[in-house]
Parts: sequence; C-alpha cells; structure tokens
Amino acid sequence: MSERRYVIIGGGAIGGALAAQLVPAGHDVVLVARGEHGRVVAEHGLTVRRPNGVDVVEIAVAVSSAEVRLRPSDVLVLATKAQDAEAALVEWAWQPVGGGGVAADLPIVTFQNGLATEDLALRRFSRVYGATIAIAASFTTPGEIVSPSLPPAVGAIWVGRYPSGLDDLARSLVDDLVGAGFHVTAVDDVRQAKAAKLLGNVGNGLDLLDGDDAARAEARAVLKEEAAVVLGAAGLLSPADAPDLSATPLKVLPVDGHVGGRLSTWQSFARGASSEVDYLNGEIVLLARRAGLSAPLNERLQRLLGDATADRTLDALVPQAAAAGSFSAS
Repeated sequence: MSERRYVIIGGGAIGGALAAQLVPAGHDVVLVARGEHGRVVAEHGLTVRRPNGVDVVEIAVAVSSAEVRLRPSDVLVLATKAQDAEAALVEWAWQPVGGGGVAADLPIVTFQNGLATEDLALRRFSRVYGATIAIAASFTTPGEIVSPSLPPAVGAIWVGRYPSGLDDLARSLVDDLVGAGFHVTAVDDVRQAKAAKLLGNVGNGLDLLDGDDAARAEARAVLKEEAAVVLGAAGLLSPADAPDLSATPLKVLPVDGHVGGRLSTWQSFARGASSEVDYLNGEIVLLARRAGLSAPLNERLQRLLGDATADRTLDALVPQAAAAGSFSAS
C-alpha cells in the first residue's frame, strides 16, 4: 500500500460504505463523523449490516477538521450531502498541512449528488476529482450502516478530474477503490456522469409522498423526462454519449431486518436531517430558468418537500405539473 491516507468527511451511508471497504483492504482511513454517530463509531466501531452477516469495522474517527493533523499524502473525500458541502469546504480548505501548505493544496474527491459541489470545491481546491456513486447503502441508526451489495460491486463509481480529464491520481483512485470491492470506471467528462446520475435522482423525493406504486412510477417517469429535456438544453447530457449508469454488476441483495428501496432523501427525512432536494430537483429548476424553460414538475416536488405544511401526496404533485405545461418556454 502507498502512504496515501483517505480522510473521509461525512460518515453517513456513502462515507461509511467507503470506509467500511477501504479499511479492510488495508488503507489508512480517518472518518470524520459528528454527533452520536461519530461517538458510537469511535467507541464501538462501525457496524455494517450485509447480506452475508454483520461486520464491525474499527476506524479512526474525528469529529471535526481540528482533530485531524493533515499530511501531504492525504486525499480528502467529501461524502457529506450536497446541502452540507459548502460548510464542509469552508471548514477544511485552510486547515494546515504538516510540512507546509493548507488542505486546499491536497486533492479532494467529491461524492455529492447534483452538479453544484465541484465548482464550490474548485473555488478553493486546485485538484478536484468528481465522483458519481450508485450504491444501495443506507444510514438511519447511529453507529450503523446497511450495505446490501457484495464485491466485486459493493457500489458502482465513476471518477475523473474536474472539470475534465484523467491523471495518475485518478487512475490510482480507481485502483484503490476496485481493490476495496467497488466497480469503478474512470471518465474523462465527470460532469456528464454527474448529470446522468441526477437524471435518476430527481425521483428520490417521491418516497416521501403518499400514493400508490403505479402513480409513483408514472411521476418518476415524467420527472425524468422533464429533467432530460432541461439537461439536454443546458448541454450537460447527450443521450448518445452519457454513461449508462445501470450497466454494472451491482446487485442489491436482502439484508435481515432491513427494508430496502428507500433512497437517500427518505433517509435524511427519517433522521430529521436537512434535505438535498434543492440540489436535485432544484438543480433542474435552476438550469431550466437559465435556459428560458420551465420545469413545473421538478419545481412542484421541490416545493412540496421544502414546505413542511404542504400536502405531501402524489395527487398534489401531478395535477399541478400537468396544468402548468411541462417543458414549456417561460
């Protein structure tokens, strides 16, 4: 193994799953996790519930940047939710590195959904690597994650230098992650991979609306159709060139006592945490407005999840979007 250490900022489903694979593979890892979750992991290890049993992974834990003495060989891994990325970048960018320099001189890998984080990071960090991850991991209980897939594809990751290109570190990251049990693809245009993932994420919030499965499937399809038009108009997603995020060996298996299929937005609401809807559906709304288009269904879902008093039903979502006339010029 190299002298590289991974400092994983954010200990939820993504950060926890990365740490739970990298540590047994022999990598040096520090997991930055706050609150009760961080305390439990520090004292008892990270409990990982898998299809073939339960593991407890011992991981070095810090609760903030002040507790980590950064090294020149460190790689920062930003695994917070998108809505928390800016605060984390502000906290970490100017932390000192042993031997000279600051954290902004180190490489940082951004694992957020949506399209906003990489530019936020590039304001401060000179070496930004965007990562798109497809994984069924969940985090709702302090000290524990559920990881319902097994190697060689615990999760599927697309990674590349931002705004574009590949270099030796990107290829080395691929090697480390493959060795840790992930299916990984190096991509030259990571922004397009992020846009392809966003196309699937726009339906995440539907888990929080009451209604039957048929209506949910219909709403998901129309949300994606609307988002595809907007992403195409913004020049961010060409169907002919976009990576096929579904073409991986990733298999989601049953885990004892775990109810699967609940996506990250549902998990955030279940924990009483903030929502990333403004960086999923809200990103589509932003891009539509910039292009002189409207995205009424994505806008309506954003509003339903943002307003705690809203009628959170599928019936409240679809009629308004249909009446507004999806995909129209504003």
